[in-house]
Amino acid sequence: MGNRPEELRALLDSVAKQDGDRVEVVVVGNGSPVPDVPEGVRTIELPENLGIPGGRNVGIEAFGPGGRDVDVLLFLDDDGLLARTDTAELCRRAFTADAKLGIVSFRIADPDTGLTQRRHVPRLRASDPMRSSRVTTFLGGANAVRTQVFAEVGGLPDAFFYAHEETDLAWRALDAGWLIDYRSDMVLYHPTTAPSRHAVYHRMVARNRVWLARRNLPAPLVPVYLGVWLLLTLARRPSGPALKAWFGGFKEGWSTPCGPRRPMKWRTVWRLTRLGRPPVI
Repeated sequence: MGNRPEELRALLDSVAKQDGDRVEVVVVGNGSPVPDVPEGVRTIELPENLGIPGGRNVGIEAFGPGGRDVDVLLFLDDDGLLARTDTAELCRRAFTADAKLGIVSFRIADPDTGLTQRRHVPRLRASDPMRSSRVTTFLGGANAVRTQVFAEVGGLPDAFFYAHEETDLAWRALDAGWLIDYRSDMVLYHPTTAPSRHAVYHRMVARNRVWLARRNLPAPLVPVYLGVWLLLTLARRPSGPALKAWFGGFKEGWSTPCGPRRPMKWRTVWRLTRLGRPPVI
């Protein structure tokens, strides 16, 4: 967004220090000018904010249609930085070793405490962030995606703007037979924050949850999935304004187009269940 020039420079410096072959970098200004960047870093300035998935999709296309000019793309938040110099090399090895590995989710840790928030471990059993595992979704601000995944299942859903776009892509990738790994040894330092700091958080989370279900789940699971999330939301006892925004987004999710519907196969439902997260929660 152009408002964190020092943090962006620190991130770019951490990418430049990676071991092995040079990592090509594109910085997308999502409706804002791009601050000064080191020589060799490409920049794209968009006239308007397209949202997180829209901005990332523009970044993908900077490496050829669907990113086909490269084998793997890293997506890194501009206020993070790579904690180690071997992260890119670990990515190369991971994708080389497993031809069906489609997405790698990094561990996000606070730079001061080294702690990882529970919400940053993309599985239900999140008490041990140091345990790597196969997972059913990934973290949008710190990940690597094989570009063949985009070629097969398409990019991130632009219309989501913010929230759940990663799970939408993850479910489509899993349905196509790809695997997703959470790797605790691939670390992005990122300050501890609350997602609710965004003004649109409650509305977008609710709307996109409905869109996610409508787009991807077999019809019998749609009301189950959304019913569970409604109960979980109420159990968390949000404030009155937050709950009002949530229900407004929930209604919007049913009353607005969600994009093409491609329900996952029942064998994918079983696969997600065996991985520890059935698509009803």
